[in-house]
Order: sequence, then structure tokens, then C-alpha cells
Amino acid sequence: MRKILIIALREYKAAVKTKSFIISLVMLPVLMGGSVAVSIIAEKKVDTTDKKFAVIDHSGLFEESLKQSVKFHNEVEIYKPDTKEKIKPAYQVEFITPDNTDLVKQKLELSDRVSSKDLTGFLEIGSSVLHPDADPQNAYVRFYSETSILDETQNWFSNPINNHLRELRIADLHLSPDSTKELFYWTNIEGLGLLKKDVNSGQIKDAEKSNPVTSLLIPYILVMMMFMMGMVGSMPLLTAVMEEKMERIAEVLLGTVTPFQFMAGKVLGSTGVALTTATIYIVGGVFTGKQLGGGNMIPYDILPWFFIFLVLFLIMAGSIMAALGSACNDNKDAQNMSFPAMLPMLLPLFVIMPVLRNPLGSLATVMSLIPPFTPMVMIVRQATPVTLPVWQPYAGLAGVILFTLFAVWAGSRIFRTGILMQGQKPTFANLVRYVFKSR
Repeated sequence: MRKILIIALREYKAAVKTKSFIISLVMLPVLMGGSVAVSIIAEKKVDTTDKKFAVIDHSGLFEESLKQSVKFHNEVEIYKPDTKEKIKPAYQVEFITPDNTDLVKQKLELSDRVSSKDLTGFLEIGSSVLHPDADPQNAYVRFYSETSILDETQNWFSNPINNHLRELRIADLHLSPDSTKELFYWTNIEGLGLLKKDVNSGQIKDAEKSNPVTSLLIPYILVMMMFMMGMVGSMPLLTAVMEEKMERIAEVLLGTVTPFQFMAGKVLGSTGVALTTATIYIVGGVFTGKQLGGGNMIPYDILPWFFIFLVLFLIMAGSIMAALGSACNDNKDAQNMSFPAMLPMLLPLFVIMPVLRNPLGSLATVMSLIPPFTPMVMIVRQATPVTLPVWQPYAGLAGVILFTLFAVWAGSRIFRTGILMQGQKPTFANLVRYVFKSR
């Protein structure tokens, strides 16, 4: 144990005393904060260039109403009332008479005008849009542009078109618009959490409005931090062990320590580096949150779970990386091994949004109980406002402990053979053989 701690301390000091550690420690929050700042600036930086649209109206019902809506938009909505600063683009609409003999050719010509930047896009309104039941196939409104999915103008046109359709349908029913005003009053549903009872005082705490910070941002930050710590603490082991093997440093060290002590020391050293980084970020995040008045949003009860899962995750991943590094002979081998070794870290990121949307769903539950994915997925589920079944975090923790013990055992078996093996490719079959061969 003493030799393991000496190697771990040496690895830890060698890492934290380097300039690259200090730079990465500072640069990570700067880059993350910078990306958030760029996103906020980009959202505020709206394209105010005037836009021109063509409209093919098969129903013949919208020319006048759309022109009035565009006129109102250009006169009232595109400037700030106080400063007269232009904050939205002005619109122009050009109504095109439908060419029913060759409609496809007409739409192709309009598409060419969009491609040549003469138009921003064009609308096509079906002939039965007023009464869809009579002819559902022609009850459509289509928006054509090069960026139709992200184009906010598409959403803008839906309001005047649907408002005008509503007025026409009311007129068909011979109803007064004033008498039907409340019929279309839209009531938004306010999202709230659950009422809670204070265990000590017995007082009932009223439900609070759902907060995107606690529901989405904090779980996202925790899982990204665990991923980053895995990248900082575990991934470098693969290349570091491989380089020491190539430079024959490992052979010298193995004259005084066993392969398990060598591997365990390196894994514990890298785990200590990642834990130091995580602790600095967590303490800094809690301090910043309190200073900004968001101390009540910090999930203090989740933090012990975060560090327990993080330690197990780092030992598990570090053992695997060190074992793979010991089996590699050159940089090409290391590159081939990097991607499969990263899958346990990458796959949870692919499912993070479905897990955030439904933390109690089957996908979230199953993924959080598969040991390699448990640390990242379970911490996301625990950080959301939902109440998990009590047994699930403990079952996930038990699975991770068992899998970590297995990873350390299997990793040490691979390490003791691979670190002295030269010229043999690190194939999956070879790694399995290293694990199960007697000596």
C-alpha cells in the first residue's frame, strides 16, 4: 500500500504542478462561460435585413389581410418605441397568381429566385384551407425557404393567417366577433412543482414555479462535469502508460513494484487530480451561486452522491485506460483503442435529453442501472426535481461498486501481461486472454 501511495503522490504532484493543469483549470470555466456569453449575444444580435416573400394563394382569401398585417408589422413592430432602434426586419410580400397548368414549374422558378437571394422564401396556401373537412388534401399552408426549420418568419406568418381564418369562419356562422371573443381566449398552463412538508417544523411549503435552472441546467452541468473529469483524469492514462512502456520506464519501475501497485498508483494519482479539479469547480460554483442569490437552487443533497459516483467512475475508467495503455505498442494502437474506451463516457451524453424529459421513464431507469453508465445517468436523474424510487440510487451504487472491482481486477490482469509484452497487437481476443490466463 505504501508503494501505491508513493506512486499516486508522485503522479498527483507531477500533474498539479504543471502549467498546463493551471491553464486548463482556468480555461475550462472561461470557455464554458464564453460559449454561454456568445450564445446570449448571438440571440440578441437579430438579423434586421429586410425580407421579401412571394405568396401563391390558391384560396384567394389572404391578399388583403396579409398586406395589412405586413404593413402593421413594418410600422409598429420593427422599431423600439423609445429609441427607434430597428430590432426586427421589415417584410415585403408579392402575391403571385397560381399557374394551375404547370404549378411545379412556377414553384421551381420561385425557388430559383430564393437561391439567387431575390426572395427570402415563399408561401403556398391551399384552396380548401378555410374548410379543411371538404378537401383535406388542399387544406395546407406551406413555407418554402433554404432555412425553413429555423426561420422565425414561418412562425410570424402563422398568426395573421390563422387569425384571418378564424374571422372568416365566424362570419360564415353569422356570429358577432364581440360575442365570440372569449371563445378564443388562450390560457397558458403554469408549471409548478409539488407541495412539500417540512420534516422538522411540519409546515407545508407551497409549490414553486418550475425553474429551468434546477430542472435542466444543474443536471446538465453535473453530467458535463463528470464527463470532463473523466476526460481529464482517465483518458491521459492510456497514452501515459503506453509512452512509459515504449520508453522502457515501466520495466525499470517494475523492478521495485508489482504491476498492480504500478497501475493502482497511477489510477489513484489521476483520480486525485480530477477530484481536485472537481472540488475547485464545485466550491467555486456554490460560492458564485450564493453571491448571485441562487443559493436555494443548489442541490446540496446531490453533491455527496456526485462525489461518490465520480470517484468510482474515475477508478473504473482509469483502470480500463491504464490496462489498454499497457497493451498498446505505439500511437496507432492508442488511437484505435481511444474510441471504444470512450464509449461508456459518450453514450450517456447521447441520451441526456430523453433522460431530462422523462427521468422516470424506461430508458432513464435502465440506463441508470447499467454500471458503466450509472454514474452519469443516475446523477442526472437525481438532480432533476422528480422523486426517484429510494432503492434505485442504492441499486445503481451497488452495481457500480461491483463493476469497479471487476474493472480493477480485469485491468490489473491485462496490465501485468501487457506492460511487458512487445509487438503484440491489442486485439479484443488478446485482452480477454490476458485476463483469464493463469500467468
